[in-house]
Amino acid sequence: MHKLRRAAQAWMQRAPRRQTLAPLEPILHASPWRVRLLGLTILLGHPVFGWIWSRWLVQPYENGWLRGLMALLGAVLMLPALGRNLSSERTQLLISLIIWIELPVFFSWMYLCNAGSAAWLASACVVTAFYYHLTEWRIATAGMVGGALLTGALFAWLMPADPHVGGTVDAVLILFSWSCSILLGLSSANLRREHLAHTLTTMGIMAHELRTPLSTAALIGDAIGLEVQRQPAHPRAAKLEQLGQRLHTLVRAMNHQIDTQIANAKLLQLPRHTEAVAAAALVQEVTAAYPYASSRQRECVQVVILADFVFQGSPTQFAQLLGNLIKNALHALTAADSSYPVGALRIEVDHGRTQGWIRVADNGIGIAPALLPHIFKPFFSSRRSTGHGLGLAFCQQVARSAGGSIQVKSEHAMGAVFMVVVPLALADH
Repeated sequence: MHKLRRAAQAWMQRAPRRQTLAPLEPILHASPWRVRLLGLTILLGHPVFGWIWSRWLVQPYENGWLRGLMALLGAVLMLPALGRNLSSERTQLLISLIIWIELPVFFSWMYLCNAGSAAWLASACVVTAFYYHLTEWRIATAGMVGGALLTGALFAWLMPADPHVGGTVDAVLILFSWSCSILLGLSSANLRREHLAHTLTTMGIMAHELRTPLSTAALIGDAIGLEVQRQPAHPRAAKLEQLGQRLHTLVRAMNHQIDTQIANAKLLQLPRHTEAVAAAALVQEVTAAYPYASSRQRECVQVVILADFVFQGSPTQFAQLLGNLIKNALHALTAADSSYPVGALRIEVDHGRTQGWIRVADNGIGIAPALLPHIFKPFFSSRRSTGHGLGLAFCQQVARSAGGSIQVKSEHAMGAVFMVVVPLALADH
């Protein structure tokens, strides 16, 4: 057991580090209540601070109409419909736009209109850090630069006669606040990447650890088979043989899942392979060896070789890729109709002049349009209770490691088509 753990850890350390930048996260730690609380703070905060700066601690410039508009934008964040699907690109874009207007744009405008007063200088510095806390550091940096340029241009156009704003001290304080915010944003992004890497490493180690009890189960299955051979006339021989076969089927299925998890553990560390892979042979081997849950599942798979081709990649990784796609397709078929008619899962191999493709099409439940932009993100899963959200992310990385891509077309309740596209090997051009 300890040897396996050490071997897995050494394997993960030897694997080449090819970490790319993490996907953009417009809303950090997104949740409906987090967004609603932000909206409530904006809705109540604007009238309160509008009164403070105009009645109590009077500032040179205050605008009630502008405050009211900003408060209404906060009310938009509290709409129940907005929090139902925070993974939607439109929702994320709308929330990002509102946060951008509320923070860098509004506070830059008020700072300029108040001639860089101490109150608004401090507010601008605090808001800079707050902005980096709400969104990803790259988005926040672009938002800060864009907000400063936009408000500077509007101020020069609408209020050209206003006095000079700020000075060297203000610039130093703002730059200090901005640099600290970027540093914290980078640190937070690095922690998220490290968390992902450690999680994947742990999954790989745990997958290795499971081999030992599975080997024991396989030996028990072999022992049952030998006992049946010794006493074929025993009245329970047929039942024992059936149990042994079921045990071996279970072991094969679990080993397949372990192979998938180990492959997923390489999600951020896939080197480029240059082995020649024949697409038709790969598809036929994977479909023949796949641990189907029933004979009906096996019979519903139809392999069509329109034109074979050879590409460069890793046979093992592409076998895992196809296994993931088949598993997802069978799950979608189960959710839609458990009858599994022949051809309900169709795998086609074909190629053009410079590219080859493997299409995996099913007649299953399909994928909702709102989920399509997110299905290749790590840890995103439409199966909240059973999916780990790494299968399709791994498939995408495998296709990219071979210089190709993976595409999907689907509609809810209308099935799904995944197409793996890879460049042909030079000899096939």
